[in-house]
Amino acid sequence: MASAAEQLASNLNFSTFAKAEDLKKRLWFTLGALLVYRLGTHIPLPGLNPAAYAQAFHNQSGGILGLFNMFSGGAVQRMAIFALGIMPYISASIIVQLMTSVVPSLENLKKEGEQGRKIINQYTRYGTVLLGALQAYGIAIGLEHGNGVVVDPGWFFRISTVITLLGGTMFLMWLGEQVTSRGIGNGISLIIFAGIAAGLPTALAGTLELGRTGALSTGLILAVLVVAVLVIALIVFVERAQRRLLIQYPKRQVGTRMFQGDTSHLPLKLNTSGVIPAIFASSLLLLPATVAGLGNNTALPTWVTSIVAALGHGQPVYMVFYGALIAFFAFFYTALVFNPKDTADNLKKHGGFIPGIRPGERTAEYIDYVLTRITVIGAIYLVFVCILPEILVSQTGIPLSLGGTSLLIVVSVTLDTVAQIQGHLIAQQYEGLIKKSKLRGGKRGR
Repeated sequence: MASAAEQLASNLNFSTFAKAEDLKKRLWFTLGALLVYRLGTHIPLPGLNPAAYAQAFHNQSGGILGLFNMFSGGAVQRMAIFALGIMPYISASIIVQLMTSVVPSLENLKKEGEQGRKIINQYTRYGTVLLGALQAYGIAIGLEHGNGVVVDPGWFFRISTVITLLGGTMFLMWLGEQVTSRGIGNGISLIIFAGIAAGLPTALAGTLELGRTGALSTGLILAVLVVAVLVIALIVFVERAQRRLLIQYPKRQVGTRMFQGDTSHLPLKLNTSGVIPAIFASSLLLLPATVAGLGNNTALPTWVTSIVAALGHGQPVYMVFYGALIAFFAFFYTALVFNPKDTADNLKKHGGFIPGIRPGERTAEYIDYVLTRITVIGAIYLVFVCILPEILVSQTGIPLSLGGTSLLIVVSVTLDTVAQIQGHLIAQQYEGLIKKSKLRGGKRGR
């Protein structure tokens, strides 16, 4: 089956794409949804003084607020209705997924299949509303503490800000789900991708402008671009790397004929968790800075301002926590999406086995052993890719959009999207082959 799929993939051409009407509809729907998202990042929050807010953001943009702005597609810089972005949903997903590992009732729901997954998704939505409301209220308070940022401070502004920002987050959550079901998939990741990709041309132009004015040397800019290209090449290589376990199936007899046993492979990705650990780690680090990210921090407790300062972008504490969270979520998310015991049971049920390994529990232990070893490599790769460019960004002052996290998300989502499109094309070609075989069979019957 794998060889047949590879042969079909190699035969894909523009004529196949032209005939894939369903794929074209999905692509147009995805592009339309991303266009709506980008328009929303330019609709400003009511009740603000644009000049005063621009000055307040400029004073804070060098810290973690700049990272928040990168994930929101520039909406924080404009304080648009999508300023919260999709991060409350991601934070709620983290909390719910952690709870499924420790709460027995949620763990049972996870095992119930599609119905249980729908209930867990509903809990995630409730968590998104709660976290989004808290973060939106924190932003409203932070804006009111700014020097002239809010035109008319008070409860009316706070309530309207919470409703507007929370509504924007819920709309983005719904939009991501629609892209996943009616588009080409990976809706939430594509929304984050669109926000980061939209800032890349501006970031590149800003870097070149720093070189023109002499703030950055030409050699340093070239070195950063070379590092970016090498990091992209590393991401592409690792994201496509697999550890294939040989699977054999026993000989079988049909009537008087004996058929040779088949062989296949169980592919284990070197980075099974994908880009999720970087997104999870970034979203958790953004939470402490939500309240104190804007305006005058004198009204906040000393311990809050100390935490925010320690978690500033490029600070040693930030780097340590960022790397540790990435490594943790690399293992955690891999354990969520891949269950060695279920895989071993499926192999045993279909008669497959790994040569030299007893089917059942020993096979599950062996798969878990191999998966743990390659996940160590994958976690080291993720930490390296995300931390090294971040160090360069903090030391050189180049825009955040050229950092490791943004490059990882852009390249990984691009690879996943291309794979999704290729999957649709392969399915279209399969359908064409089936139709042709049916027509030939009908003609022969006549």
